[in-house]
Amino acid sequence: MVNRIVTGAHYGLRDWLVQRLTAVVMLVFSVVAGVRMLAAEPGYMGWAGVFEPGWMRVALFLFLLSVIYHAWIGVRDIYMDYIKPVGVRLALHTLTVLLLVACAGAAFELVWSH
Repeated sequence: MVNRIVTGAHYGLRDWLVQRLTAVVMLVFSVVAGVRMLAAEPGYMGWAGVFEPGWMRVALFLFLLSVIYHAWIGVRDIYMDYIKPVGVRLALHTLTVLLLVACAGAAFELVWSH
């Protein structure tokens, strides 16, 4: 019997599925927003009205969070594949997480500011 020791954070299928799910969320939102924008009155007021309903704001925020998480999985995988020194990779991971958390905060402010 082989005693297998598994190390690491167990990435793989779960993150692959999450990345596909976030892509589907982004696609659905893009189609819905595109159709609503095409149906809106021309001009700023018509375009701003597309995002006025509460459900559309929730959908926009979910879209932005999906973009952020999708980006995290992709960038993390690139770092793990191509950045071999552990210290450099950890620093890049940390900077990327801080940047993405700041983006999430900015997205929250953008969507819910008025």
